[in-house]
Amino acid sequence: MTIHGRPAGVGGDKRYFLDVRRSATGVSWQHRLTERQDMGALAIAQALGVPDVVARVLAGRGVDAAGAERFLDPTIRDLLPDPTSLTDMEKAASRIADAVVAGERVAIFGDYDVDGAASSALMKRFLDHFGIQSEIYIPDRIFEGYGPNPDAMRELVSRGAGLIVTVDCGTNSAASIDAAKAAGTDVVVLDHHQVGGALPAAASAVVNPNREDDLSGQGHLCAAGVVFLTLVQTAKSLRERLPDAPRPDLLALLDLVALGTVCDVVPLTGVNRAFVVKGLQVVRQQRNVGLAALTQVARIGEPVSPFHLAFLIGPRINAGGRIGDAALGSRLLATDDPVEARTIAETLDRLNQERQAMEQEMLAEARAEADAEIAGGAGPAVLVTASDRWHPGIVGLLASRLKDHARRPAFAVHFNANGTGTGSGRSITGFDLGRLVRAAAEAGLLVKGGGHAMAAGITVERDKLGALRAFFEEHAAEDVFRLQGEEALSIDAALAAEGATLDLLDSLEKAGPFGAGHVAPVFVLPRHRLADARLVGTNHIRVELQSQSGGRVQAIAFRAADTALGDFLLGNRGQLVHVAGSLSGNYWNGSRTVQLRIIDAALA
Repeated sequence: MTIHGRPAGVGGDKRYFLDVRRSATGVSWQHRLTERQDMGALAIAQALGVPDVVARVLAGRGVDAAGAERFLDPTIRDLLPDPTSLTDMEKAASRIADAVVAGERVAIFGDYDVDGAASSALMKRFLDHFGIQSEIYIPDRIFEGYGPNPDAMRELVSRGAGLIVTVDCGTNSAASIDAAKAAGTDVVVLDHHQVGGALPAAASAVVNPNREDDLSGQGHLCAAGVVFLTLVQTAKSLRERLPDAPRPDLLALLDLVALGTVCDVVPLTGVNRAFVVKGLQVVRQQRNVGLAALTQVARIGEPVSPFHLAFLIGPRINAGGRIGDAALGSRLLATDDPVEARTIAETLDRLNQERQAMEQEMLAEARAEADAEIAGGAGPAVLVTASDRWHPGIVGLLASRLKDHARRPAFAVHFNANGTGTGSGRSITGFDLGRLVRAAAEAGLLVKGGGHAMAAGITVERDKLGALRAFFEEHAAEDVFRLQGEEALSIDAALAAEGATLDLLDSLEKAGPFGAGHVAPVFVLPRHRLADARLVGTNHIRVELQSQSGGRVQAIAFRAADTALGDFLLGNRGQLVHVAGSLSGNYWNGSRTVQLRIIDAALA
């Protein structure tokens, strides 16, 4: 049973959903679909015979009736771009193939996040197939920072590397690549980060779809996607040069590509969507013993989904880079030894628990500072919190939580004993934080800084912090407060409790996977009674909703305690409410039910 909500109030070109102008979280609700897309949804439903709700989800994401059937079954064959459309790809693939043919020792220099670990393991598994000796080097986040450094590159050369391949880094590391070249070793760069200056001229190849002279249109790829395309092209070269060598099963490596794609929060459009759809099928087969061990320690007792990759598996891999040994994640993903995999997975699980405890303590302090800043008024447009006591590996997580809490860009900075602060920032949709940080660096307020629209990193001296806050305020206030005023929750459709069925959930999953660039559909259950609301676990709120005709559905609001949404839910038991959220499957004791993940609510 579905209900298509119509706008009860229209202001300008806004189509308010159920006339909600200000919800529990302080935003308006608006129709995602335009009136033209409403008609497109009807055409999709008629052409494909899919439920109306699914048709609306497709239409609201730019899919038309002609392309809907292909969209619901994305394939690597249809969507994989020609690898040689990326600048320098033929040079990169040729040099890696040279190393395989000559039996050179290869060093893989990766980043310490999930995408870096997955990319490093991808390259190593490919080289292992051909019997090539290789080692993965992941820098220490705190002592070495991001990307290649000259000392590490020279060390890899001294250990016999005939070729160094940098993955998820290297584009902005000209001096380090110069050092490797001067020591007698070639370097191939496989990256996707924004270019911050001249490309490293000493590199044999720089494959990066975000370099200015790359016209491939593949800038949405994560590093694992770039590496996969490189391996496709390298395998093609090796088929010609080593015709009798067994061919690598590249599709069996899509679990690692899916992991990097989801955890690096790149848009789930085009080939990225196919990577995740097909990669999840490989993950569920548990071919990679490291990933299988992580699903076990994370106690995932159901088919792995993008949610599990992003919120259960990814954080455990990241924990090594944040507060432990940065190389643990790549070692786990590259090993075929089940005993080693279990040992590393248990270590990462323990480190993740330690990280969570540290984060909770740090977040309480950071939120107190933030609340003091914004109490009683608008407060600063960009929050900048700082402490000597915070762990530098966790400031990015703090910034993300603060951004969500205060609904504005936020930074968290750790100062060392010398008064130098390293910090991370996270932005709100529509505000380019990377550009703001680069402007601050050019103004002399930062030792260094960079990033992209949604995330940035800074190094700042303590005596410049006040000036930096003033600079952010001067250059960001107008845009940030305008964006806050325009903030709205886009609604795909209305749904009654009776309509939230497993059949609907299965149909919706074919329109996924959902994530960055392909957002999860948001449904409203209008005028449902808030039959129950109670605290469960660590600051979650479990809710039961009842429709006017008696249908019931279970719902949960994650991390909602002590928030405006949590206060609303706990304070309106028994009332008629509109509740907005996304549908998911809830597995318990071998059974599967539909659950609503609550995003927002309003009084009916």
